[in-house]
Amino acid sequence: MSKHSEESMEAGVDYMTDTRPIAVGENTPGCKKRDPIVVAENVTRSFGGINAVDVDYLEIPRHKITALIGPNGAGKTTLFNLLTGFDTPNSGKWQFEGHSIAGVSSYKVARMGMVRTFQLTKVMGKLTVMENMRLGASNQPGERLSKALFKNIWGGREKEITEHANVLLEKFKLDTKKDDYAASLSGGQRKLLEMARSLMVRPKLVMLDEPMAGVNPALTQSLLDHIKNLKSEGMTVLFVEHDMHMVRHIADWVVVMAEGKIVAEGPPGEVMKDPAVIDAYLGAHHDVDLGDTEGIRELEQELAADEESIVGTENAGMIALDATVPTITEAGPDTARTDAGRTDAQRTDAGRTDKDNA
Repeated sequence: MSKHSEESMEAGVDYMTDTRPIAVGENTPGCKKRDPIVVAENVTRSFGGINAVDVDYLEIPRHKITALIGPNGAGKTTLFNLLTGFDTPNSGKWQFEGHSIAGVSSYKVARMGMVRTFQLTKVMGKLTVMENMRLGASNQPGERLSKALFKNIWGGREKEITEHANVLLEKFKLDTKKDDYAASLSGGQRKLLEMARSLMVRPKLVMLDEPMAGVNPALTQSLLDHIKNLKSEGMTVLFVEHDMHMVRHIADWVVVMAEGKIVAEGPPGEVMKDPAVIDAYLGAHHDVDLGDTEGIRELEQELAADEESIVGTENAGMIALDATVPTITEAGPDTARTDAGRTDAQRTDAGRTDKDNA
């Protein structure tokens, strides 16, 4: 635990009800935060002649849930890959808890407490759920060949890891699946497993790349609750998501990307009315609130009558004629999830059912 985290806990700060301002000054792109956990400067990544990421300055607030949103191709996942060491930038530097991690390998970044999940789950299908969980833990002496033959050296640590894994699997309602092969899990259950596995290293920052993509609506509320629980336990969350209602429901802060740049930052209600954000998603219709159900429905009707509209085509992006607009409530899992803006792979994964947990 960092020095700052210890001081916050000693002061009795409740992260769920903390209303202190997140930003210092105005809520503008690249604004300073009261207490950032990640600071990135001049981070760029290009593929050929295309600038996938061109971030001048970005700070991620500590102990908050931050949503990273933007249209498809905005550079959100590429930024995730850069910050976590899965890709190499053309330029730039960034820090995690005051330590420079630019150029640091992804496994070392994870050991420092900065972990991430993926759009398409990365579980080991031929290993059991419990074995997948054990793989996520750090400080395992049995991984060294010189010690692997002596169980008395690593047996105690493995017992600790297994106990921790059992606690997490029970929390994520996967305890009955612990001896099943991960390949037998549904898409939603794999998302839960990947999130649970990321917690094996007791992280300080959890980065979730489209956690709701391909998840059966029956598990949507469960995933939302788990994300909020991360914050209540003192962790920082940064997630990529296209569902504006989910973003408004759980995010404390929203960062908007378009064409690789940060175009807006602020609280969800403020950002979703920002003309720059609406323009990034739709190109026009600046009077629409992206987080308002009625506003989206009116927009769908207007675009459906527009001959130049891309609604209903493969380029529809965020809005489509068959899109449904859910209302997320605290009551339960009766939450629909719009399929608009997903990749073909995610739509395929969405066809998997979560009947075991429904």
